[in-house]
Amino acid sequence: MRIAVIDDSAARAQVIAAGLHEAGLQDVHVFLERHGVAAKLEVTAPDVVLINLENPSRDVLEESFALSRVLARPIAMFVDQSDEQAIAEAVDAGISAYVVDGLRKDRIKPILDLAVRRFHAFAKLQAELNEARGQIAERRTIDQAKLLLMRRRGLDEPAAYKLLRSHAMRSNRRIVEVAEALLVAENLLGKRYEPRCRAHRISAARGCRFADPGARTRLCRGRGP
Repeated sequence: MRIAVIDDSAARAQVIAAGLHEAGLQDVHVFLERHGVAAKLEVTAPDVVLINLENPSRDVLEESFALSRVLARPIAMFVDQSDEQAIAEAVDAGISAYVVDGLRKDRIKPILDLAVRRFHAFAKLQAELNEARGQIAERRTIDQAKLLLMRRRGLDEPAAYKLLRSHAMRSNRRIVEVAEALLVAENLLGKRYEPRCRAHRISAARGCRFADPGARTRLCRGRGP
């Protein structure tokens, strides 16, 4: 497991690194400067990040929380003192383990393991949530396409879905892709005027005055298709 240690104090960072080495973790990278550390971490690609803040100010905490949002990696943060607001912000920022006054060599490895497990558990829940949202959005798109076919083609719902499915199979695409294409085409073409009765459909094709919707309404009253 590759570990990145962020600490302003070289002495404290060495103690942390020594504790990690004693726990059998040899791939440890120490960063003493916070400036530009996000880019350095992207290059290092650690499995977990350990941030040690002896007596952090509000600005330092905010900077660390912002780093957590950008990295999308397990982060264990050790602070000497904190308050309820900082703890709540740490949770919102995705800090996997937020430990107050608990940095000891014998505790570092278990806390890092906990941070990794919590991070992956949360990532799994987030992925499942995104998948569920995607499925709901796809069903909504397919329902809209079915409704469009029902209105335009005079089909019932099973027939509209069957038409979408058969076209998807012929074109080797997913049903939702066919539905999206249908809705896009409908949006581009817009609503078009279609005369109701046969006589006026012929008249509209010939370009006579019956193609006018108002004239159609007056002259088609009471007439069937």
